[in-house]
Amino acid sequence: MDAELTRLLAKSRLYSEELGIDLEEGGDPALFRWFLASQLFGARISEPLALRTYHAFVRHGLVSPEALLAVGWDYRVKPVMREGGYVRYDESKSRQLLRNSETLIDRYQGSLQRLHDESSSTEDLESRLRAFYRVGPVTTNIFLRELRPFWKWADPPPLPRVVRLADALSVDLSHIPRKSLRFARIEAGLVRLQIRHPKGKGSPRSAEDYLRLAKEGVARGDAHP
Repeated sequence: MDAELTRLLAKSRLYSEELGIDLEEGGDPALFRWFLASQLFGARISEPLALRTYHAFVRHGLVSPEALLAVGWDYRVKPVMREGGYVRYDESKSRQLLRNSETLIDRYQGSLQRLHDESSSTEDLESRLRAFYRVGPVTTNIFLRELRPFWKWADPPPLPRVVRLADALSVDLSHIPRKSLRFARIEAGLVRLQIRHPKGKGSPRSAEDYLRLAKEGVARGDAHP
């Protein structure tokens, strides 16, 4: 195992922490904000665009299912999506967010914690999430992977591309308890290294390149090359 890189990865912020979301203590308001962000991250758009769009929702106070449904599609949600730069998918994503807010209220009284508490297993929890409109395996994985330390039934395997990068960098994930906060931080760091590294000629080509990026704060979420 690459001890120095693993040590740096273990200091990574969770994506939820980067967004100012406290999943451990924040209750249902925090859970919904993370669900909102996960749906934005789950689309085929760039990470910076998803981040900007999430912050646009925060600026307008649209961070609860009730708030989203109160303003509706044409009046606020679609324009906010465009404010964040989410133009190509603004109509379909707006529809997804509104439909899922309505479903959450109708089935679980607006509570994602209730959704978890009514689940009987990891598989049941994932099935309930995938029952939401256009929430597939990737969005489900994004939402649940940072909840592993806090929710009994949250335990998705890391995405294959994350495992491949870990293997290439000699980061042995099998020796780290998957339900631990340490695992979640290392996973978040690996995702950032995979997404936020320089492109083109500056793209990392070796473990040493990735270690340099980690030292520069990319894995932690401090730097955007």
